[in-house]
Parts: sequence; structure tokens; C-alpha cells
Amino acid sequence: MRTLKLIAVGIILFASSAIHAQVSVSLNIGSAPSWGPVGYAEAEYYYLPDVEAYYDVRATQFIYYGGGRWVRSRYLPRHYRNYDLYSGYKVVLNDYHGSRPYNNFNHHKVKYYRGYHGREQRSIGHNNNRRQYDNHRQYDNHRQYDNRRVADNRRQNDNRRDYDNRRQNDNHRDNRDRDHGNNGHGNGRGNGNGHGRD
Repeated sequence: MRTLKLIAVGIILFASSAIHAQVSVSLNIGSAPSWGPVGYAEAEYYYLPDVEAYYDVRATQFIYYGGGRWVRSRYLPRHYRNYDLYSGYKVVLNDYHGSRPYNNFNHHKVKYYRGYHGREQRSIGHNNNRRQYDNHRQYDNHRQYDNRRVADNRRQNDNRRDYDNRRQNDNHRDNRDRDHGNNGHGNGRGNGNGHGRD
């Protein structure tokens, strides 16, 4: 009987620790981002009017329209990578609790047009988080600049090589024409009136 009690207590302790671990993990997954607005701990979605995209707080994913469909991603699309999430306005969607906030996109797009600003917002994150975000953006910008510079250099080298090849071909053609002369095909237009003596 004593063994049975010990087994029961062991199972209960094991189950409670597993439940505790599961609860702490689920709490961390759905936390608001540092650039999110203060005072909306229960928010599930933000709508970002300037980029016409949504942010799913629980899944920590952006939702945007691209390639003919709605896409979920950890990052905004490439053409919005320089968008400042800290200063951009976030509309908190308290009235939607499904998995497809974009079902209301036509309404959101009109009501919360690009450049829309409601009441003043403060971000959850501090300046330290902002600095990390800015450093990450600068790194991305620097990497894009480097890639662009490499592509420009490659293009310039290709253009220079094409120009040099063209110039060499032209020089070769000129030299060939000069060497061959006119191949003895002169017009010989003398008048034939010589004054010879016998």
C-alpha cells in the first residue's frame, strides 16, 4: 500500500511540473513585441496602416498580401524592411478573434488609410530595444548597400570588358584593312600622252 501511495505522489508531482512548464511556455509565445503600443496586453492583432499589413501577436508573425495571396512571415516584405515599427501607427483590433483578420481588409484599408494616426501611442519597448532595432536596420541597409555595390561593380566590369573587346575588334579590323591596302584595284586614270624621243 505504501508503494502505491509513493507512485501516486510521484505521478502527481510529475504531472504538475509538466503543466507548469507548458503554461510558462505559452505565456512567452504570445507576448506583445517591444514596438507594440502600451496598454493593450490582451490584443491579438494589430493593423499597420502605412504598410497595409497585420501583426499576429500570439503567432509573432506579420500577415501581408503578396504574390496573389495572404502571407504569414516573421518579417515584413523586402520593400518595407526599412519601415520603422516603433514610430509607425498601430491600430489594435480588439473586435476580431479569428485567424484571418484580412477578411476585413477592405474595411480596414478605408477606415485606417495610409498615414492614419489616431490617439497618440507609446511603444512598450525602451530606448535600448529601439537602439537594437535601429542597429539591425542599419545592418540590413549596409548589407543591401554592399550587395548593390557589388552588383554595380560587376556591371561596370562587364561594360568595361565589352568596351575593350569592341575596341580591340575595331583596331583589328582597321589594321587588317591597312595591311591589305586596296589589293591592286586602282583606277589608273592617266591621260597617256607621253613625250618619248626616238
